[in-house]
Amino acid sequence: NPFARWRNPGARGLTGDQFKGLLISGLSQGSMYGLIALGYSMVYGVLGFINFAHGEVFMVGAMSGFITSDKLHAAGWWESNFLLSLTVVTLIAIVTSTFTAVVTERIAYRPLRNSPRLIPLITSIGVSFFIQNAVMGLLGPATKSYPKLPEWLTTMRSVDLGRVFVWIAGILVVGGLLWYLWRGRPREKDPTADAGESPIAEKVSQVAATLGISVPALRRLVSVWIALLLLGFLVPEKILIFAITGTKIMVVSVAAASMAGLWYLVERTKTGRAMRAVAEDKEIAALMGINVNRIIVVTFAVGGTMAGIGGILWGLLFRSVHHMTGFLPGIKAFTAAVVGGIGNMGGAMAGGVALGSAESVAPMVLMEPLGIPGVSQLKDAVAFTVLVLVLLFRPAGLFGERLSQEDRA
Repeated sequence: NPFARWRNPGARGLTGDQFKGLLISGLSQGSMYGLIALGYSMVYGVLGFINFAHGEVFMVGAMSGFITSDKLHAAGWWESNFLLSLTVVTLIAIVTSTFTAVVTERIAYRPLRNSPRLIPLITSIGVSFFIQNAVMGLLGPATKSYPKLPEWLTTMRSVDLGRVFVWIAGILVVGGLLWYLWRGRPREKDPTADAGESPIAEKVSQVAATLGISVPALRRLVSVWIALLLLGFLVPEKILIFAITGTKIMVVSVAAASMAGLWYLVERTKTGRAMRAVAEDKEIAALMGINVNRIIVVTFAVGGTMAGIGGILWGLLFRSVHHMTGFLPGIKAFTAAVVGGIGNMGGAMAGGVALGSAESVAPMVLMEPLGIPGVSQLKDAVAFTVLVLVLLFRPAGLFGERLSQEDRA
């Protein structure tokens, strides 16, 4: 960068390992942003307003995880049986966050269901302040630290992503084949497909119908499979070897599994179909026999579950929480939801990962060579700069909004 060399002749560029470390840190933090952003997108999709108290639901999960882990540590279980202790801590964090989200909906938002949207929006800000101060009053303003994690979870490991990509491609093939066989004989092709399509296109439509997915979705899966194989076999091994701690591997893996589970719930279950129907049109959904109030409660509960998982991952990764822990991550998760496309769950997760990666990499790559002091403190500015740029050039988000019929009108 000639301008950077002129502006700051003593600047040093990042090494490949340093860049990889920043990328992994951004990916793990962005995964947690994505989990919180899912709650924003789900509530907006169903009720059409932003629940700014969702960040505090995340904080409650992190705090309850700290209390439970601290008690288990005092009893000696945290060291002697870490996996069982972690399971108990995670379940309690999920239950606490889910309960907080459901109670908030029942007390604060349901009475305002038919009010102008500005009223529940302001109410959510009030609920956020109430939860913050309630936690501070109960547990105090001091920062709480999670117990020390076992060495095998904090040790740096060398991971060859090329092999990981090949394994994932193999799992996709085997899983798709098993799913195809389990679904039984070939189904009829999509009736909306072109009548004069070629035999190959007709077979693709038939396979997609048998798998229970659309033809575009099947094409995207095949594209992902090809991309994984190309990355695994063609990219030099040196580029794809990353040094990652066990904690960050766990964060990314749990976030990916949570997103997959949420996708299955929304796209493949009766409850998920009801959630999509309510998000599209509440009145018509009620006329079709769907209990709208119950589905809204389920939506808040699922969002609270995602926030609880994100809270416990945050506590394990950074090992410190306090009553304001949910404020800034909540705002950034809202930013991620807007960047990805409000109401779009896949966009919310992708927006979280993109935002976390940008605020991790950009300060050191773009600002540090220019001699800007304190670049590590400017990651928040980077996050909101990304929001401004996306709103300027892609107002509907990177992946597009998914709005109800009323909002589209």
